[in-house]
Amino acid sequence: MLKVGDKAPDFSLKSTNGSTFRLSEQRGKKSIVLYFYPKDDTPGCTAEACSFRDQYEDFKDLGAEVVGVSSDSEQSHQKFAGKHRLPFELLADADGQVRKLYEVPRALLGLLPGRVTFVIDKNGIIQYVFNSLSGATDHVRNAKQVLQGLPA
Repeated sequence: MLKVGDKAPDFSLKSTNGSTFRLSEQRGKKSIVLYFYPKDDTPGCTAEACSFRDQYEDFKDLGAEVVGVSSDSEQSHQKFAGKHRLPFELLADADGQVRKLYEVPRALLGLLPGRVTFVIDKNGIIQYVFNSLSGATDHVRNAKQVLQGLPA
């Protein structure tokens, strides 16, 4: 898996709003909290997304954008984001290429896509990696703490 100090690989994926999100377009502008999650509308993923939603303004105040990635379709993401009023983008990685690019491991004996959060600074360098399937809301708390320690 990628680690702290590595350059975050560039990618582009379709977003819930129909646009294409490109990581490289964020460089120099803001930090990115890139979180990979298993599936829309499952209990742990919903708790994680709603925790990011509830603290979204804190992330913006820290100069960061939150971006979620799963293999669900754009339509699934739109439904999930609408149902839970998510203010951030969800990206459709249908073929799992970005998950592979970030070397996100599978969980539960390889049965589920893993839950991993990366904090990427404005320069595109990974500052934090957290891999935990069960600690869904811990991803939010930990990412926020890391951002608080980064230069503005």
